[in-house]
Amino acid sequence: MEKRALWTSCYLVRFVTLFLCARASDNLPLCKETDYYFEYTECDSTGSRWRVAIPHSQGSCSGLPEPVRGTDCTFSCEAGEFLEMSSQQCTSCAAGSYSLGSGVRFDQWDSIPAGFSSLATYMDSGGSGDESMTCNNSSWTPQGTHLESNRDDCTVSLVYAVHLMKQGSVSFDYQYLDSNVFFEFFIQNDQCQEMDQTGSEKWIKLTSNGEWGTHTVNLKSGTNILYWRTTGMLLGGKPVKPVLLKNIQIEGVAYTSECFPCRPGTFSKTPGSSSCDLCPRNTYSGKGASSCTPCSKTQYSQEGWSECKERPPCSEKDYFQIHTACDSDGKTQMLYRWVEPQVCVENVTGAVTLPPSGEKEDCPPCNPGFYMHNSSTCLPCPQGTYSDGTTECQRCPGGTEPSLGYEYKWWNILPRNMKTSCFNVGNSKCDEMNGWEVAGDHIRVGVGGSDNDYLILNLRVPGFKLPTSVDDASATEFGRITFIFETDCSADCELYFMIDVNRKSTNVVESWVGSKPRQAYTHTMTKNASVSYTWAFQRTNKASDVRQYVNDIAKIYSITVTNAMDGSASGCHACAMMSQQDGSSCVPCPAGHFINKDTNQCQECPPNTFLSGHHIYGKEACQPCGPGSKNNKEHSVCFNDCTFSHLDQNRTLTYDLSALSSVGSIMNGPSFTSKGTKYYHQFNISLCGAEGRKVAVCTDNVTDLSSKDLQNESADLNNFIKTFVCQSTIIPADGRGFRTSLSSQSISLADTFLGASVHKNLDGVTVSSDLFPESSWKVPDINFFFRSPQPTASCLNGRSTVVTLRCNPEKSARGELTVPSKCPAGTCNGCEFHFLWESSSACPLCTETDYHSIEGACKGGVQDTLYVWNEPKFCTKGVLLPNKTSAQCEVVSLWVKAGIGGGAFMAVLLVSLTCYFWKKNKRLEYKYSRLVMSANKDCELPAADSCALAEGEGEENEDDVVYSNTASLLGKLKAIASKMETTASQYS
Repeated sequence: MEKRALWTSCYLVRFVTLFLCARASDNLPLCKETDYYFEYTECDSTGSRWRVAIPHSQGSCSGLPEPVRGTDCTFSCEAGEFLEMSSQQCTSCAAGSYSLGSGVRFDQWDSIPAGFSSLATYMDSGGSGDESMTCNNSSWTPQGTHLESNRDDCTVSLVYAVHLMKQGSVSFDYQYLDSNVFFEFFIQNDQCQEMDQTGSEKWIKLTSNGEWGTHTVNLKSGTNILYWRTTGMLLGGKPVKPVLLKNIQIEGVAYTSECFPCRPGTFSKTPGSSSCDLCPRNTYSGKGASSCTPCSKTQYSQEGWSECKERPPCSEKDYFQIHTACDSDGKTQMLYRWVEPQVCVENVTGAVTLPPSGEKEDCPPCNPGFYMHNSSTCLPCPQGTYSDGTTECQRCPGGTEPSLGYEYKWWNILPRNMKTSCFNVGNSKCDEMNGWEVAGDHIRVGVGGSDNDYLILNLRVPGFKLPTSVDDASATEFGRITFIFETDCSADCELYFMIDVNRKSTNVVESWVGSKPRQAYTHTMTKNASVSYTWAFQRTNKASDVRQYVNDIAKIYSITVTNAMDGSASGCHACAMMSQQDGSSCVPCPAGHFINKDTNQCQECPPNTFLSGHHIYGKEACQPCGPGSKNNKEHSVCFNDCTFSHLDQNRTLTYDLSALSSVGSIMNGPSFTSKGTKYYHQFNISLCGAEGRKVAVCTDNVTDLSSKDLQNESADLNNFIKTFVCQSTIIPADGRGFRTSLSSQSISLADTFLGASVHKNLDGVTVSSDLFPESSWKVPDINFFFRSPQPTASCLNGRSTVVTLRCNPEKSARGELTVPSKCPAGTCNGCEFHFLWESSSACPLCTETDYHSIEGACKGGVQDTLYVWNEPKFCTKGVLLPNKTSAQCEVVSLWVKAGIGGGAFMAVLLVSLTCYFWKKNKRLEYKYSRLVMSANKDCELPAADSCALAEGEGEENEDDVVYSNTASLLGKLKAIASKMETTASQYS
């Protein structure tokens, strides 16, 4: 009541003031209806309001109508009506105008409408000077029929504030093609607090090339501030594709006091219209038109044009060539047709005429899997038969079955499961044109209506059917598409290849910019689902009414899809048989089995092998696993079970890497774009274990989603990949005013595990020695090799990844991941990625050779033995260090031990000397006795030449003869003994 009384007092003060002013100006003329307008006052707490008259010019007239009670605050008119304020009654809109009743619509974008604003926001890049000021020129730009976001890496918001009297909604049409742009829509209240929104309401889904999406969000009553915000990421220097907006419609404004005039190029024929229709071709209209005016005969217009243009002289860009369908004689002919609708004039100076039709030629053969019917129509072979396209369909031999799929290499007519279209975001000039045209041995893009048209070719595959003998549950490849193409351009043309799985959302798989030589591209399907393959070609992304690049073309020579569910067969492949008897049917092989060529029966692959793709015929289908890996139970993949062994210097080193089995992450940076946006590169690595499953997850456009959260979120929002190694670009929460971190540009770096080895090369993947510093620990590094074979425009051979494990006992069991210092993004060329994972878990398990024993002193008859690790210690886990042991011993003093040792040494030395001299003496004694005997034969000394021993006698060397002038004691004793013996013999 107090609030109502206060409002009433304010109103009375205003009324008295106006009354006094009117009395003071009695000489002013009375106000006419054109001198004023009506408005409602603000609603009070009871939902009431007053209608008051407001003069256009204060003090210009007198006698304004008195205030009257207004309609209820929640009152609104129906669509096609407006609230006539004089009578406060709903009135139908006049022809040439429209109304939404309780809403407003913005569908004309020649300029940014009143109430909208474009705001560029910046980030503090840490003292980067005035770098952020370069975003001053970034804004949403009106393009007539739609709004276009900025093409740089600035953050720009389109803002609109609306006050709703009741609950309502906002909806808009958009085109969002580039995942390098973050596009979000959020709502704030009048306190600048962000309203509660689900992730699917805030983050906008990508759309396909040439398609418009519609996004609708409910609004609460009161003030709602709407934000459309985009942030580009120019990481490769390539401009982003802008986001396009149109047809913004807001419901819940309670009433509208006037109808909106139809924008130029549209009309509303009847009163009470809620929308305006586009003017047909060759007509035009101005603003607020109730009908369209026809163009003169020398002029033309497209649908929805606001003016007519003069018809130009016909030129080469106004016609195209086609191949007629095969006639009953098997002939085809090249014809030329004017681009429809024809806007050019033929009978003026400088105009060209249609070239004459070509001569009839033999039709190309049918595509493989088809046969010629009635010499004019190609039909698919019946089930169980095959054909190469030139012969009649035949049944497959026994022990084989048809190889289903599509193989399109002759383009006389467009196959039944393909369609083509033309689309332009800014006009409908090419809506009824063919985007692609068949041309015999290839299919090529059509002329289109303008150079920035999207020329679209679509191939629909309902699903995939694996060969009978392949186990569906263990299959890693359900099918693959291969196409051969080339582009020839003089401008910035671009060819997109996109995939839509299960009709959810279309994603760009690869794109090629500019001219590209003839080449093949292959994409593999790893799950069984319905899929739509789309090729879109755009000559330039710059809109222009003048055709400059009509001769820029893209050609596709062949398209091959394997295992297509509704495909036809161009050949047969072997299948497993229940028995070798004739007529036996094909049977599925269990997981991990191949077809024996000799028996045509299933046989399990040898250990440490895996089945390559869906080919299981012959033992060679079982490919050997790489080093350091083994097969899973199904023989579908090879993986490392977090163990490794290596023979080093006659010693087997065994590793336990189980501590590294969970996903490891590394975020490097920060880096900055040219406009100062801070971003990081995050890598997630699944090294080993998990039975070969890919458990590293990277997400797009969502924040902090763990693997367990993926099942709880909307499937449409889950743009994520699961692989062995993946990379995401992260914009932190403080990067551009975002309240949460943003993740985008997720790519797989490792789809296949090649093996683990201490060598630096495996299957063409190499580790450079200068990427990381040499290890100070004397343990070899273990290299885990991965590959992602999917080719890209910049990596024609796909990507490769090497994770190097290095023993570092000073690190924890989980260790630390790093990237090369000279390649801080993890790669130096964008195709080869390298990581170093230092961990104590990368050290070998301890064995008995890693410790030694130390014996203690004998104390009290007991001697202890301790065991200690060899230093430095390079091992972990493994055997435990033995406990201390004790043994009995005798106590002997050191000096006693020394005496015994010395005595034993002297005894040995004395015995040795005694033996030596005894032997020497015996030899001398022998010589002396011989001399004495020879001297006493004749009782006189022998002559000098007769006293010597015979040559060689006695076997003495001259060095053994000792000459002496005096007889030695020993000699004297021997002489006495000799004489005594001689005397004794004489007497006897």
